[in-house]
Amino acid sequence: MKADGLKKSKGGRKNKLNLEEQLLMVLEYLREYRTYFHIGQNYGISESSAYKAVKWVEDTLVKHANFALPGRKALMKSDMNYEVVLIDATESPIERPKKNKNSIIQERRKGIH
Repeated sequence: MKADGLKKSKGGRKNKLNLEEQLLMVLEYLREYRTYFHIGQNYGISESSAYKAVKWVEDTLVKHANFALPGRKALMKSDMNYEVVLIDATESPIERPKKNKNSIIQERRKGIH
């Protein structure tokens, strides 16, 4: 709410969506990961307005202390044991079966002129 008040104090055009609608739109965007165009269509705003609203909410949340991640040094100093899990999501080519002349059934061509 404090950030919303700060944004309004700078002046400019009023948002079509109130703060609750913007937050709901951002949650919908993060949940479904649809395009800004389609999210904007649901809320009656343009693609660029949807992008700006999502960007503003994300930036506001990142600046808040509850969303701050501890630094590398703080993690190293803590006595907590961390388990690291890495997931390999790279694409790997799939080999095609080799063409073998013996495995291909030869079709007879009788009487074709």
